[in-house]
Parts: sequence; C-alpha cells; structure tokens
Amino acid sequence: MAAYIAVSALSHEGLVREHNEDSLTVGPWTLCATVTGNPQTLLFPTGPPCVVAVADGLGGHPGGEVASALVARRLAAAGPGLEGEETVREALQSCNQAVYAAAAEDPELAAMGTTVAGVVLLPARIVAFNVGDSRVYRVERDGLRRISVDDSPPPAPGRRTTSLITQSLGGSFGLTFVEPHGRGMPLAVGDRYLVCSDGLTDPVPEEELSALLTGSAEGSERADGRAVYDLWRAAIEAGGPDNITMALVRVAG
Repeated sequence: MAAYIAVSALSHEGLVREHNEDSLTVGPWTLCATVTGNPQTLLFPTGPPCVVAVADGLGGHPGGEVASALVARRLAAAGPGLEGEETVREALQSCNQAVYAAAAEDPELAAMGTTVAGVVLLPARIVAFNVGDSRVYRVERDGLRRISVDDSPPPAPGRRTTSLITQSLGGSFGLTFVEPHGRGMPLAVGDRYLVCSDGLTDPVPEEELSALLTGSAEGSERADGRAVYDLWRAAIEAGGPDNITMALVRVAG
C-alpha cells in the first residue's frame, strides 16, 4: 500500500460573491469561510482514516458560512472513527441535526444549510459520500468518473446546470432526516480523487476538468498543486459566479 496521502486544496470566493461560504476538511485540519491565495498541499500517512470534504453553504440563505464551518469541523473531529459507509452516514446525520439545532438557537440563522461531499481514505478502501450537489470524481487515465450523486432535479431544456437541490444538511426543506449517499470501493497506489463545490463544476464543463486533470496523472504533489490552480483559473475565466473550493487527493507510493 502507499506510503502517504497527498491532498492539494484551494478555496476562493470567486468573482461575484462578496465572501466565501465554503469550508474544507483535510484530515484534522479545517479551512472555514477563508480564502487561500494559492493551492496548499498536506501529506498524511496511510492507515488511520483520513477524511477530505468540501461543505458549500447555501447561497441566498442566512448563515451559509456558519453551517459549512460547523459541518467541516464536526467531520474533522469524527474523522478517526469513520471506518466505513455506515459510520459515514451516521456522521452526516449527526451533522444535519447539529445544523438544525444551531439554527433553532438563533433566529438570524433560520434556514441555514450546506451541501457536503468528500471521501474517507482507509488502508485499502475509500468511501465517497455527499449530500446536495457538491461532487466527488475519480480521476482516471481516460477522464473523470463521477462517483457522487447530485441531489438536484434535471436542468431546464438548453441548460447544463441547475441551482436547485433536493436535500442538504439543514436548510429550508423541512427535513430533519437526510439520506446521505455513500459508496465504498478499493483503494490503490496512484488513485486520484477530486472533491469540489459546484462553484467549480457549474461554470467549467466536465470535459475541460478532465483535460486539465488527466494531463497531470503521472505527476507528483507539485503537479497536483498546479492542476488545482489550473482548475481554479478555468472557473475564474468562466466568470467565477460562485465560491470555488476543491481538494485533489492522491494516493502516493
């Protein structure tokens, strides 16, 4: 098995939003509602569960950055105990209840919510998960394979994306119970995964994401940092209409 896990990540407010409502979890570390000037790379040993997640606070709702930060920090704290699909789902249910409880204590935070997507890396297995429309991709030699499930209706005719979602952690859906998506699969040296908010995938088509990522498939953490920067630049050049947060995960040998 690999000697270590490398995670290259970036979070940015984009060109339209006044502030960043996204939060990021990488192992025990969190980056909440903060902008990174350049991609940051963190290294972790294989063995203990390592969670990497992006939480995207709901735009147009009060307290999106509060909800995303709450979820990011709870996932970081729960990370060492996330040993499979069931424990991941339980952790996300707990996050959902925590967002609702925090909103109930403060009228100004009523209806706050967040999407979330991520992976938990185990010694020889990975669990991908999501609630909402933040995404997880497996980076393969011939392109990207989406392994998360968008909680959103089909886009309108002639449109590639939609801003609507059918479930989130917290939010105004009146659902105190969510059904997280979770998928386990084998993990091997050389595997790469992209975890990102829709601030990347809405403005940048998957074909372009794929071209930027597969070109650095044989690289190193340095190449991954460059790939993350190129993905961010593609979103900015497409108008940067939303907060942009991503983490590129490599299982290195």
